[in-house]
Amino acid sequence: MSAATGQAEGPDFTEGIELASVSEGEILRGHVDGEPAILIKHGDEAFALGAFCTHYGAPLADGLVAGDTVRCPWHHACFSMQTGEPLRPPALDPLQRWRVQIREGVAFAAEKLQRMDRRTMPEADALASIVIVGGGAAGYVAVSTLRHEGYTGLITMLSADAALPCDRPNLSKGYLAGSASYESNLLRPASFYDTHGIDVRLNSRVASIDVAGRYVETTDHNRYGFDALLLATGAEPVRLDIPGGDRPHVHYLRTVADSRAIVSAAQSAHRAVVIGASFIGMEVASSLRARDIEVHVVAPDAVPMEKVLGPDVGRFLRGVHEKHGVTFHLGTTVSEIGERSVRLESGETIDADLVVVGIGVRPATKLAQEAGLEIDRGVLVDAFLETSAPGIFAAGDIARWPDPLSGERIRIEHFVVAERQGQAAARNMLGGRERFAAVPFFWTEQFDVGLAYVGHAEGWDEARIEGDLEAHDATITYCREGRKLAVAVVHRDFAGLRAEVEFERSILADADDPAGEHHTRRQEAV
Repeated sequence: MSAATGQAEGPDFTEGIELASVSEGEILRGHVDGEPAILIKHGDEAFALGAFCTHYGAPLADGLVAGDTVRCPWHHACFSMQTGEPLRPPALDPLQRWRVQIREGVAFAAEKLQRMDRRTMPEADALASIVIVGGGAAGYVAVSTLRHEGYTGLITMLSADAALPCDRPNLSKGYLAGSASYESNLLRPASFYDTHGIDVRLNSRVASIDVAGRYVETTDHNRYGFDALLLATGAEPVRLDIPGGDRPHVHYLRTVADSRAIVSAAQSAHRAVVIGASFIGMEVASSLRARDIEVHVVAPDAVPMEKVLGPDVGRFLRGVHEKHGVTFHLGTTVSEIGERSVRLESGETIDADLVVVGIGVRPATKLAQEAGLEIDRGVLVDAFLETSAPGIFAAGDIARWPDPLSGERIRIEHFVVAERQGQAAARNMLGGRERFAAVPFFWTEQFDVGLAYVGHAEGWDEARIEGDLEAHDATITYCREGRKLAVAVVHRDFAGLRAEVEFERSILADADDPAGEHHTRRQEAV
């Protein structure tokens, strides 16, 4: 997905728009003195905002208005219609807004308006020091949110990584394919952290947490005291335990350094074997083919990603890859990696001068467990993302939280979920009581196919397909015992947004209906 072009089109809102000609909730594409803008009618008011999402430049005219928000069609960022403020990641920068005057039923865009003043949370001045352990999506959004919410105390981010927080999903997509630079992949440049007084310590691994003493200690014996602590340690790739699994041409993909190493190896590689047909494996295969490398995918599955997306979608994605020259070896695993080849359990040998392993990740919970926090397939947190230790929160890949949509406790390894949890955790550290109720969302891009997934369907028993997968135009609804749990869309951005809003309304209805009558009616209606 490319960024906005910035070209103006449509009417000039400074010349006026008849509000009677605009439907309620319609997003009108236009410009203000040549600057691309959208105009939205909302009751008796109208709002003029920047035309492109501040995350990756998606055209908001293709998005959705829900209540007093406007939603990005690509990655589901959410903005306030009145203020242009980003209400939910992945966007963190506001939209430009213009004052709109309405005279005799005609809306005129006038001067630009400045960003709203920062809010001040209840305990913004009560905490002298906040420590964030982890330099990924959750940690980055947490520190950004703390400052935006008015916190002026000491913020320390301890990251075991060597690089600043980056757009991790892009490491297997544009960055690996060669279409995105390292600089463009940083979530913020170094100057952002300096400007906002955020002390970022890279290559800093935390060895222990003293819950009673309220400090963490790093492996180099530095101590950092905290009044509130966020654990966002992420996940670690599952490693191969086979002969040759530690050879220098065998790579894993988690960090910027990992992706750089694969890019470097790809400069001279001719044939790559990707072990694993998960999202990471399939995206790596797509990116390596973009570099004109022969790619073979090996996985024990009969159909790629069948467990998550179903057999029909899995077969469709396999077909997309095969049309682009990827060869699959399914129903088998790698038994040994040689200097220039891999041997399969089936007995087949594949020549390879580059091997990338993507067989899953494990949540990095050791630190939390040794600190005595409650663990159950992740770090257990409550609806406010607080762990069993007061004042210590967890977010991202390690957090296992009560999901109001499914009614189950879940843990999800998705970038946008981690960002949204980082935002909620930061606000709650400052005294907010914000239940984390965001609908899970992720996306994948493989060759010319974009698939977005809304909700969480673990153990679904039915996948309903509406549309035509081969035409890259479909909606897949995942249900269990008749209840809709998740929706995947292939090149149907608007349908994905509508599904997200529908799930949000279900969560709100359930919250107002503790007896469960709404849940029963909803099941009967599906």
